[in-house]
Amino acid sequence: MSRRLVNITLDNLDDLPHRCRGCVFWELDPVSRDRALESGDPGLEKEAWISSTLLEWGSCGKIVYVDNVPAGFVLYAPPLYVPRSVAFPTSPVSADAVLLMTAHILPEFAGGGLGRMLVQGVAKDLTRRAVKAIEAFGDLKGEDGGCLVPADYLLSVGFKTIRPHHRYPRLRLELKSALSWREDVEVALERLLGSMTPEGALRPV
Repeated sequence: MSRRLVNITLDNLDDLPHRCRGCVFWELDPVSRDRALESGDPGLEKEAWISSTLLEWGSCGKIVYVDNVPAGFVLYAPPLYVPRSVAFPTSPVSADAVLLMTAHILPEFAGGGLGRMLVQGVAKDLTRRAVKAIEAFGDLKGEDGGCLVPADYLLSVGFKTIRPHHRYPRLRLELKSALSWREDVEVALERLLGSMTPEGALRPV
């Protein structure tokens, strides 16, 4: 079984799960997102966001393949490139951090260490680019924000709460910590990513 991790580009964007390919939850502010959904072209908006972010900032996502079959992906970018990030009560994301937007492992590939592979790839990429930390908006209830990672899991893998909130706390992980995670913590993250469904990831905050 061969596994490889590659950067997301316009050439492989269609390898994202179909519904994720057309999801612009993070890429647009709420008003623009509604407009895109009404026009029927959210996929084009996704493509435009990937294109501009790649040109202006660089790599903003990774896809993992198993025997040339896309098995999972992760998206990340500085908050300046993520309009939805300012819509949370615990925003803004720290100036020295990159936002973990969303991540997903297809159910049939869960439990094989792919989540660990994705996150370590992101951590190594950002460390080379002199980024100090990853931040994320956690979800304490997990009822309707599938794009968000449950706060309990973020805490279990080393994130620390830096802006408390009853529903959407903002958490932070120093990259030097991410690169030295213990095996059991990485397995916990793998299980988390495998449990996130495409349907849940498309629900609005």
